[in-house]
Amino acid sequence: MAAIQQPSGTVTLVFTDIEGSTRLLDSLGPENYRGALGDHQRVVREAFGGHGGYEVDTAGDGFFYAFPTATGAAHAVGEVLSALDGAIRIRVGLHTGEPIVEDGKYVGLDVHRAARIMAAAHGGQALLSRTTRDLLDDSFAIRDLGEHRLKDLSAPQRLFQLGTGEFPRPRTLHLTNLPVPATEFLGRDQELADVVAQLQNGVRLLTLTGPGGTGKTRLALQAAAEAADGFAEGVWWVPLAALRDPGLVLRHAAQTLDIVEQPDRPLEDLMTEMLHGKRMLLLLDNAEHLLPAAADAIAVLRDLDGPKVVVTSRERLQLSGEHVYPVPQLSPPEGLDLFEARAGAIDPAFQADASVEELCRRLDNLPLAIELAAARTAVLQPQQILERLGSRLDLLKGARDADPRQQTLRATIEWSYDLLSPEERELCIRFGVFAGGATVEAVEDVCGADLETLASLVDKSLLRHDRDRFSMLETIREYGTEQLDAAEREDVVERHGAFYEGFAAGAESGLRGPAGASWLDLVERELPNLRAAMERTLERGRAGRALRIATGIGRFWEARSAATEGRSWLAQAFAAGPADRSPHAAGCLWGGRLAFFQGDFVAAEQSFAEAARSALAAGEVFLEAVSSAFLVWIALESGNPAAGREPLERSRALLAQLTDQWERSEVMLGLCGGPSEDRGQDSRREEEVVALKRELGDVIAVSDSLNNVGWDALVTGDFDRAAAYLEEALAIARELRDTFRMSLALGNLGHVAALRERYAEALELNREVLLLCIRRGDLRGGVETLLSLAATLAGLGRDELSVTLDAIHRRLGADGGMIDDPMLLGRLEPLVSLARTRLGPERVAQLEAEIGAPSLELALELLDAT
Repeated sequence: MAAIQQPSGTVTLVFTDIEGSTRLLDSLGPENYRGALGDHQRVVREAFGGHGGYEVDTAGDGFFYAFPTATGAAHAVGEVLSALDGAIRIRVGLHTGEPIVEDGKYVGLDVHRAARIMAAAHGGQALLSRTTRDLLDDSFAIRDLGEHRLKDLSAPQRLFQLGTGEFPRPRTLHLTNLPVPATEFLGRDQELADVVAQLQNGVRLLTLTGPGGTGKTRLALQAAAEAADGFAEGVWWVPLAALRDPGLVLRHAAQTLDIVEQPDRPLEDLMTEMLHGKRMLLLLDNAEHLLPAAADAIAVLRDLDGPKVVVTSRERLQLSGEHVYPVPQLSPPEGLDLFEARAGAIDPAFQADASVEELCRRLDNLPLAIELAAARTAVLQPQQILERLGSRLDLLKGARDADPRQQTLRATIEWSYDLLSPEERELCIRFGVFAGGATVEAVEDVCGADLETLASLVDKSLLRHDRDRFSMLETIREYGTEQLDAAEREDVVERHGAFYEGFAAGAESGLRGPAGASWLDLVERELPNLRAAMERTLERGRAGRALRIATGIGRFWEARSAATEGRSWLAQAFAAGPADRSPHAAGCLWGGRLAFFQGDFVAAEQSFAEAARSALAAGEVFLEAVSSAFLVWIALESGNPAAGREPLERSRALLAQLTDQWERSEVMLGLCGGPSEDRGQDSRREEEVVALKRELGDVIAVSDSLNNVGWDALVTGDFDRAAAYLEEALAIARELRDTFRMSLALGNLGHVAALRERYAEALELNREVLLLCIRRGDLRGGVETLLSLAATLAGLGRDELSVTLDAIHRRLGADGGMIDDPMLLGRLEPLVSLARTRLGPERVAQLEAEIGAPSLELALELLDAT
């Protein structure tokens, strides 16, 4: 038989591996294992060779094959999986691409991709990339497994399974926010294994240290991805480079994990409670500029019973229990490989020579220094780079007061900077004003840059570009900002603040329209810049700008579980000095809304009253009308309806003066919470608001108005109508990733389920709402949910838990000055009363006395414990 020729061009690559080979060796014994392994090798080689497969390599217990067609590869894999029905089970990955052929081997990203796909499979399972799946016809049984992130940290991609077998979820990154690096991970095999081993063992706090540019972040990201299987609750990246206040470290970590501050609880206590027992990994990246103050916050995370913490920093944290891993420079072969890869991306024909080896050596094999030098191969030969950079390295290495690697990197950055044109240099030093990167529009406006200059800095590795954002490594940013004189620094800070004040104004308008979901995402992405703008503005005594930014993104604070942070920025702006009456009124209105929907009625009433007074003085009819409508809500939910009569009449009178349809719709939406004398008229008014909000395209408020109509139908007993409206409100909220409106719709659906006597469904819905309310710091919604849970548990016959949760509900409501809606209470209370009757007064009193300090967290703990 003729030898199989190595395929080239479009090739389907197949990797196989035996699942649990070490365990098999132990169970079968050496002799039996050798026999089983030999049978496995024979089956694979016969089937793969029979379909034109070319054996590229064997590694351990697995194979690497290449096929000229995807069809041949799939048939071969199918035969092998059918034949191997004994002790040995293999996992298989197939990917079709155009790998580079080099000395009988294949190299390039396609090879790594195929290997990663195999690593995601389970024993007996074959996974396919989309490119392979698209080349197979309908004769193959294929299952679409959806999008997954592989552990090479690439962008999400679709995976498919060959065959119809049932397997657990692929071993991919599931719960994670790890960023997608711009380039592939090269070398560092030993360091990667060392760090992963520490994460898999008993280390609770691991700090990767080393000068800037040594690759700490890239190594930490890759190690976190590799170790992800050991962290069922996810692997989470907490970037710290954009922070300037060490006091924000814990808050930033909490927001990454969707844990929301509560006004009356220390964040440390909340995180301790929420993360107890959670098997997760937290990667705090770039901590050095926040030390030593940030060490206290990191110590809180270290002491959590569950998560493990990895930190990257130029210096150790000096905390007890800290394990330090100094990240070395690359080995000479790794440095050479990195230079070749980066230069090869510029010129595929690039060939390294002795001057490249010497250059990498002179650069101490520092990844960032090598990348900066390799970027210059577009215009300079390696020998020329070596000659021009060498003297500068020699000069700086004469110093004795710094890490030699840091001196090398600084010399390389300085050399790269000196080679820039005046336009490039100006952009490089001004870009440091941004926190967390920037869009092209922001860079053009703030830095006065053009696209050509931006592209040039990306080509020179001084800026990075990922989809629609530009970013800069912290080491380069620090060098650039050092070059700014005081006047230029003030100018760029002012331009940055003005740009993001304008962005916030655009967000205020955008969040009112059909692109509300996109604007919520945009604000979330720009939050580091918005924070920086507010912080710098407050430092300079410009309270008005900070107030306008915080107010402009009010709907974001409300929707994305950030009410406490929003209230904090508003409070800082108010404390910094007086503002014009209109911005002051708008800020008070948002301060009131955020406080109200957290259940802080005292603060909310004060804010709404101040908003109404300022709006009246400024002649802002709309702001006064909305603030007055919210005062009506406060009065009703505080059990003092008489206090709401005057603001109700005032709001209705002001509504008649408004001609702008969006403003009218907002006031009408607010008035839907007012006292009712005619439920039919209320229902018609609420339907009118829904229609008006739909017409205006205000997608966020459409969810609000649908929820109001659903509520009205719920309390009047029209459960089918209520469910229809509430399901639509929930669908919109989920699309928006709006946890506030999700909790509203889910809570009301929980009421509907309880009143329909669908108690199992009601229990599931109300538990989800309770968890959301805890995460949001929403006492108002949580108290109402506890009433529904108490009724649901009574319906299920779980009387003791029903009575206990009802007691927590009543005590929390009384402490917060809240009363239950009479119509809802009238429908749910009879169930709880039955539970009390069945238990008897003595047992009820005993259960209530055992509660201790009531809280939503205690209620969730009791619910989950039974």
